[in-house]
Amino acid sequence: MKRFLSRWMKDVWWSPPRPISAGSRSYIYRPRRIDGPQFIHIGARSTVDRYSWLSALGAYAGQEYSPRIVLGDDVHIGRYACITSISSIVVDDGCLLSEYVYISDLAHGVDPEGGLLVDQPLVSKGPVRIGAHSFIGYRSCIMPGVALGRHCVVGANSVVTRSFSDYSMVAGCPARLVKKYSLKAQEWVLATESQEND
Repeated sequence: MKRFLSRWMKDVWWSPPRPISAGSRSYIYRPRRIDGPQFIHIGARSTVDRYSWLSALGAYAGQEYSPRIVLGDDVHIGRYACITSISSIVVDDGCLLSEYVYISDLAHGVDPEGGLLVDQPLVSKGPVRIGAHSFIGYRSCIMPGVALGRHCVVGANSVVTRSFSDYSMVAGCPARLVKKYSLKAQEWVLATESQEND
Protein backbone atom coordinates (compact mmCIF):
# COMPACT_ATOMS: atom_id res chain seq x y z
CA MET A 1 0.00 0.00 0.00
CA LYS A 2 2.77 2.40 0.91
CA ARG A 3 4.58 1.63 -2.34
CA PHE A 4 1.34 2.14 -4.29
CA LEU A 5 0.69 5.54 -2.68
CA SER A 6 4.27 6.61 -3.32
CA ARG A 7 4.01 5.69 -7.00
CA TRP A 8 0.56 7.35 -7.27
CA MET A 9 1.83 10.58 -5.71
CA LYS A 10 4.80 10.63 -8.07
CA ASP A 11 2.59 10.08 -11.12
CA VAL A 12 -0.14 12.52 -10.13
CA TRP A 13 1.65 15.27 -8.25
CA TRP A 14 5.22 15.25 -9.48
CA SER A 15 4.93 14.44 -13.17
CA PRO A 16 5.75 17.38 -15.46
CA PRO A 17 2.89 19.01 -17.42
CA ARG A 18 2.09 17.50 -20.79
CA PRO A 19 4.08 19.24 -23.51
CA ILE A 20 2.56 21.25 -26.32
CA SER A 21 2.67 19.59 -29.73
CA ALA A 22 5.05 21.79 -31.74
CA GLY A 23 7.02 21.69 -34.97
CA SER A 24 10.72 22.29 -35.30
CA ARG A 25 12.29 25.61 -34.29
CA SER A 26 9.15 26.88 -32.53
CA TYR A 27 9.38 28.52 -29.12
CA ILE A 28 7.18 30.08 -26.44
CA TYR A 29 9.29 32.52 -24.46
CA ARG A 30 9.18 32.68 -20.66
CA PRO A 31 7.53 33.92 -18.54
CA ARG A 32 4.27 32.56 -19.92
CA ARG A 33 1.03 30.88 -18.88
CA ILE A 34 -0.29 27.78 -20.64
CA ASP A 35 -3.57 26.03 -19.81
CA GLY A 36 -4.46 22.72 -21.48
CA PRO A 37 -1.22 22.11 -23.39
CA GLN A 38 -2.64 18.83 -24.72
CA PHE A 39 -5.18 20.88 -26.71
CA ILE A 40 -2.59 23.21 -28.28
CA HIS A 41 -0.61 22.64 -31.49
CA ILE A 42 2.06 24.94 -32.91
CA GLY A 43 3.59 24.47 -36.35
CA ALA A 44 7.20 24.91 -37.37
CA ARG A 45 9.30 28.07 -36.97
CA SER A 46 6.66 29.87 -34.88
CA THR A 47 7.14 32.01 -31.78
CA VAL A 48 5.00 33.33 -28.94
CA ASP A 49 6.69 36.17 -27.08
CA ARG A 50 6.97 36.79 -23.33
CA TYR A 51 4.10 37.24 -20.87
CA SER A 52 1.57 35.60 -23.21
CA TRP A 53 -1.30 33.37 -22.10
CA LEU A 54 -2.53 30.41 -24.15
CA SER A 55 -5.61 28.93 -22.50
CA ALA A 56 -7.38 25.86 -23.94
CA LEU A 57 -9.86 25.00 -21.22
CA GLY A 58 -10.96 21.38 -21.10
CA ALA A 59 -13.07 22.01 -18.01
CA TYR A 60 -14.40 25.01 -16.10
CA ALA A 61 -17.05 25.48 -13.42
CA GLY A 62 -18.02 21.83 -13.49
CA GLN A 63 -18.46 21.62 -17.28
CA GLU A 64 -16.21 19.90 -19.82
CA TYR A 65 -15.22 21.35 -23.19
CA SER A 66 -13.37 20.25 -26.33
CA PRO A 67 -11.03 23.16 -27.06
CA ARG A 68 -8.23 23.50 -29.54
CA ILE A 69 -5.72 26.21 -30.32
CA VAL A 70 -3.76 25.76 -33.54
CA LEU A 71 -0.97 28.08 -34.64
CA GLY A 72 0.36 27.29 -38.11
CA ASP A 73 3.88 27.45 -39.50
CA ASP A 74 5.79 30.74 -39.35
CA VAL A 75 3.32 32.40 -36.98
CA HIS A 76 4.76 35.11 -34.74
CA ILE A 77 2.89 36.54 -31.75
CA GLY A 78 4.00 39.54 -29.71
CA ARG A 79 4.20 40.01 -25.95
CA TYR A 80 1.18 39.89 -23.63
CA ALA A 81 -1.06 38.07 -26.11
CA CYS A 82 -4.12 36.34 -24.66
CA ILE A 83 -5.72 33.46 -26.60
CA THR A 84 -8.55 31.60 -24.86
CA SER A 85 -10.59 28.70 -26.23
CA ILE A 86 -13.28 26.19 -25.32
CA SER A 87 -14.09 25.50 -28.99
CA SER A 88 -11.58 26.26 -31.76
CA ILE A 89 -9.09 29.00 -32.58
CA VAL A 90 -6.92 28.57 -35.67
CA VAL A 91 -4.22 31.04 -36.75
CA ASP A 92 -3.05 29.98 -40.21
CA ASP A 93 0.47 29.99 -41.62
CA GLY A 94 2.52 33.16 -41.85
CA CYS A 95 0.40 35.37 -39.57
CA LEU A 96 1.90 38.16 -37.48
CA LEU A 97 0.14 39.26 -34.29
CA SER A 98 1.34 42.37 -32.49
CA GLU A 99 1.55 42.95 -28.72
CA TYR A 100 -1.48 42.70 -26.38
CA VAL A 101 -3.65 40.93 -28.97
CA TYR A 102 -6.74 39.21 -27.56
CA ILE A 103 -8.49 36.29 -29.31
CA SER A 104 -11.35 34.31 -27.79
CA ASP A 105 -14.12 31.93 -28.84
CA LEU A 106 -15.96 32.10 -25.51
CA ALA A 107 -17.85 34.28 -23.07
CA HIS A 108 -18.38 34.10 -19.33
CA GLY A 109 -21.83 33.26 -18.05
CA VAL A 110 -23.60 36.45 -16.94
CA ASP A 111 -26.78 35.11 -15.33
CA PRO A 112 -27.81 37.66 -12.66
CA GLU A 113 -29.19 34.80 -10.56
CA GLY A 114 -26.34 32.38 -11.24
CA GLY A 115 -24.08 33.39 -8.39
CA LEU A 116 -20.55 34.70 -8.80
CA LEU A 117 -19.67 35.34 -12.43
CA VAL A 118 -16.31 33.59 -12.03
CA ASP A 119 -18.15 30.42 -10.97
CA GLN A 120 -20.60 30.35 -13.90
CA PRO A 121 -19.96 28.03 -16.87
CA LEU A 122 -18.34 29.42 -20.01
CA VAL A 123 -20.35 29.72 -23.22
CA SER A 124 -19.02 28.99 -26.72
CA LYS A 125 -19.76 31.86 -29.10
CA GLY A 126 -18.32 30.27 -32.24
CA PRO A 127 -14.91 29.27 -33.56
CA VAL A 128 -12.30 31.80 -34.69
CA ARG A 129 -10.06 31.53 -37.75
CA ILE A 130 -7.42 33.96 -38.95
CA GLY A 131 -6.41 33.37 -42.55
CA ALA A 132 -2.86 32.87 -43.73
CA HIS A 133 -0.46 35.83 -43.89
CA SER A 134 -2.73 38.19 -41.95
CA PHE A 135 -1.54 40.96 -39.62
CA ILE A 136 -3.30 41.78 -36.34
CA GLY A 137 -2.39 45.19 -34.96
CA TYR A 138 -1.43 46.35 -31.47
CA ARG A 139 -4.06 45.81 -28.73
CA SER A 140 -6.63 44.42 -31.19
CA CYS A 141 -9.40 42.04 -30.12
CA ILE A 142 -10.70 39.24 -32.31
CA MET A 143 -14.07 38.24 -30.88
CA PRO A 144 -15.84 34.86 -30.97
CA GLY A 145 -17.29 33.64 -34.25
CA VAL A 146 -14.99 35.76 -36.43
CA ALA A 147 -13.29 34.41 -39.54
CA LEU A 148 -10.71 36.56 -41.33
CA GLY A 149 -9.62 35.61 -44.83
CA ARG A 150 -6.10 35.43 -46.18
CA HIS A 151 -3.87 38.53 -46.21
CA CYS A 152 -6.11 40.59 -43.93
CA VAL A 153 -4.85 43.59 -41.92
CA VAL A 154 -6.42 44.65 -38.62
CA GLY A 155 -5.57 48.17 -37.42
CA ALA A 156 -4.33 48.94 -33.91
CA ASN A 157 -6.90 48.98 -31.07
CA SER A 158 -9.60 47.44 -33.26
CA VAL A 159 -12.40 45.19 -32.01
CA VAL A 160 -13.34 42.71 -34.73
CA THR A 161 -16.89 41.47 -34.15
CA ARG A 162 -17.71 40.08 -37.61
CA SER A 163 -16.01 38.19 -40.40
CA PHE A 164 -14.16 39.68 -43.38
CA SER A 165 -13.03 38.14 -46.66
CA ASP A 166 -9.53 37.81 -48.16
CA TYR A 167 -7.45 40.97 -48.68
CA SER A 168 -9.47 43.13 -46.26
CA MET A 169 -8.03 45.97 -44.21
CA VAL A 170 -10.25 46.70 -41.21
CA ALA A 171 -10.09 49.14 -38.30
CA GLY A 172 -12.22 50.64 -35.55
CA CYS A 173 -14.50 49.61 -32.71
CA PRO A 174 -16.36 47.75 -34.01
CA ALA A 175 -14.01 47.15 -36.93
CA ARG A 176 -15.19 48.20 -40.39
CA LEU A 177 -13.73 47.56 -43.81
CA VAL A 178 -11.55 50.51 -44.86
CA LYS A 179 -9.52 49.13 -47.78
CA LYS A 180 -9.27 46.12 -50.08
CA TYR A 181 -6.12 44.93 -51.78
CA SER A 182 -6.45 45.10 -55.57
CA LEU A 183 -4.57 42.27 -57.26
CA LYS A 184 -4.91 44.12 -60.56
CA ALA A 185 -3.50 47.44 -59.30
CA GLN A 186 -1.23 45.71 -56.76
CA GLU A 187 -2.11 48.20 -54.04
CA TRP A 188 -4.56 48.80 -51.21
CA VAL A 189 -7.54 50.86 -52.38
CA LEU A 190 -10.39 52.47 -50.45
CA ALA A 191 -13.32 50.14 -49.95
CA THR A 192 -16.56 50.90 -51.76
CA GLU A 193 -19.90 51.15 -49.98
CA SER A 194 -21.02 47.84 -51.47
CA GLN A 195 -17.86 46.13 -50.22
CA GLU A 196 -18.41 47.52 -46.72
CA ASN A 197 -21.90 46.01 -46.59
CA ASP A 198 -20.83 42.53 -47.79
